[in-house]
Amino acid sequence: MISVETLDLGYFVRPAEEWGGDHDREEPVLAYVVRYPGGSLLFDSGLGEGSPETDAHYRPVRRALDVDVDLVVNCHLHFDHIGGNRALGRPVLVQRKELAAARAGGYTIDPLLDGVRYEEIDGERELAEGVRVVPTPGHTDGHQSLVLDHGDRVTVLAGQAYDFAGEFGRPYRPWLERLGELAGGRPARVLFAHDREVWEGVLPPPR
Repeated sequence: MISVETLDLGYFVRPAEEWGGDHDREEPVLAYVVRYPGGSLLFDSGLGEGSPETDAHYRPVRRALDVDVDLVVNCHLHFDHIGGNRALGRPVLVQRKELAAARAGGYTIDPLLDGVRYEEIDGERELAEGVRVVPTPGHTDGHQSLVLDHGDRVTVLAGQAYDFAGEFGRPYRPWLERLGELAGGRPARVLFAHDREVWEGVLPPPR
């Protein structure tokens, strides 16, 4: 049996000019504990610290992370997804191109990358029966999501593949067909990093 627990790790405030709106927008920072036969993982680990400039820009509010897992999977390596990586002391699974981009600089809060044991992958990987990493580039070239197969349905931990549930599937991205293939016509729930709403339906959405 595969279970998913949502963790609310705080929020940040995205300035209006950054998202093209007429007001600043508060965005939650969500992570997910996945437990499966023989192991457990954390998908994303919250808001990182270490940059006064970033804090002044985004005004983050952080909530403590208190979990015991075997592995961390980050959807990507921006500061708001990797804050607990070092403290957890677990291997962190990341796409090779994502880690290379982060290490090139100007990408995240650089010290957050240090002191972490990375396991780099290229493309998909099955972590356990029914637990699969799938590349979902768009927000970053090395972005990845998790597909959880419960038997009668699937759950997709989409990270920031889309910002909001209401946007899911638009614009169309080719990897949606892969998610649909894995779902095999079964009902799907899609959970996000910065939206508490859930997308439910059959994958992929129509183009």
